[in-house]
Amino acid sequence: MAVEVRVPSMLQKFTDGEKKVQLESANVGELLTTLESSYPGIGNQLMEDGELRRFVNIYLNDEDIRFLDGMDTSLSDGDVLAILPALAGGDYRVVGGHR
Repeated sequence: MAVEVRVPSMLQKFTDGEKKVQLESANVGELLTTLESSYPGIGNQLMEDGELRRFVNIYLNDEDIRFLDGMDTSLSDGDVLAILPALAGGDYRVVGGHR
């Protein structure tokens, strides 16, 4: 079952510049292991001590896997998995000066 994995620009150095890769896996956890096997080094950016890093968000067909079954979320042929780094920071003065 082929799953399209959308890779953010900051991680494309691991995928030889590819924005999308196709992988086959039964669930998200297995897919991340396969991703690391296929593109060494990318796994360290996504995982720490066997857990998804807290600043990494993974969406399966527009649903955050944290609200599904997490790493055990099942995958089906044609699914789209998007890896998104969490955004943080900014300056409160830019948005009206209110905290």
